[in-house]
Amino acid sequence: MRSSIVSILAAFALAFGASPPPRASADEVGVSADTILFGQAAALGGPSSALGQGMRQGILAAFAEINAKGGVHGRRLELISRDDGYDPDRSVMATVKLIEEDKVFALIGAVGTPTSIATVPIAAEKNVPFIGPFTGAEFLRASEFQNVVNIRASYSAEAEAWIKHLTEDLHLKDIAIFYQDDSFGRDGLAGVKAALARRGLELAAEGTFERNTRAVGAAFKSIRRAEPQAVVMVGTYGPCAEFIKLARRSRFNPTFVAISFVGATALARELGPDGSGVVVSEVVPFPWNTHLKLVADYQAAEKALDPSLTPDFVSLEGYLSGRLAAAALERAGPNPTRAEMLRIINEVGRFDIGGDIVAFGNSAHDQPPGVFLTVIQPDGSFKAVDKL
Repeated sequence: MRSSIVSILAAFALAFGASPPPRASADEVGVSADTILFGQAAALGGPSSALGQGMRQGILAAFAEINAKGGVHGRRLELISRDDGYDPDRSVMATVKLIEEDKVFALIGAVGTPTSIATVPIAAEKNVPFIGPFTGAEFLRASEFQNVVNIRASYSAEAEAWIKHLTEDLHLKDIAIFYQDDSFGRDGLAGVKAALARRGLELAAEGTFERNTRAVGAAFKSIRRAEPQAVVMVGTYGPCAEFIKLARRSRFNPTFVAISFVGATALARELGPDGSGVVVSEVVPFPWNTHLKLVADYQAAEKALDPSLTPDFVSLEGYLSGRLAAAALERAGPNPTRAEMLRIINEVGRFDIGGDIVAFGNSAHDQPPGVFLTVIQPDGSFKAVDKL
């Protein structure tokens, strides 16, 4: 796993030490003499709340760790989170409030493709950094959105990994897809179709469901009729779990592969014994591999924030976003601006972390973040695997 860390991480770094006394930045929104304010619009309630809450916990753990060591150039990092329920209209309202009323310096830890499609243009218009969105949507990599800082692999990269392993490791050809019927699901659908086409294959079947529902019956019937050997899943934990449980009860047992956005820990919890053997692709390091210093730091930071928290992929991604924000601010100096933070991320973007050179922003194009596979075990834990 350590050998792949450069490709897995989209990045972060932080140097602590003595800093000159800061002065209030009257010219930059969200920066005061002693704080830098970040805002998060995410699903904190509702059927996808585990995703927003996980990102929030990870960011808070990173900020608390940084603040305990003196902050960044003497300023504490603070987070305001607003619930958007994984709904684009609510996300627009939450984002506007964060920018115009709360006057945050940057946005961080947004959750979802449809919500990001609605809110990224709002942030871009004011050049507000949009850091670490929990989505691998392709549009976030468009050159027009220079304010977006991706730290994860794209959904097309995840789709390529799925199809590569299913066809090469298991020699499967009949592959179906179960996906959310919106921009998120269609992004995954396009990636899967492209990966299959590169191998001269087509989808065996498709089935869809509506966002924020568990109405999967029609999709299940459609896919079940085709009797595919594998079903790849582009959705959140609730509907994906519902689909798999229906399949188990019907003695329909293809190989199930779910996207990282599913929320792996929440999926395993929902499935219970039915989760054994389900594959989930991931885009951050294994959260239990404390041989990696960054994972050990993450676990320690979470325990310091709340001893009841347990490691998972989503909160680790939030933690990485928080550490990335701090790394860029550290480089920006004692009087940070949004523009300087983004310049550093996109033009510098390389740091030596414990002997590994990791990249983010534009620098990550030469060394893109990676994807690896995990398999849910009978007890609900996860095992990282190199092949299926």
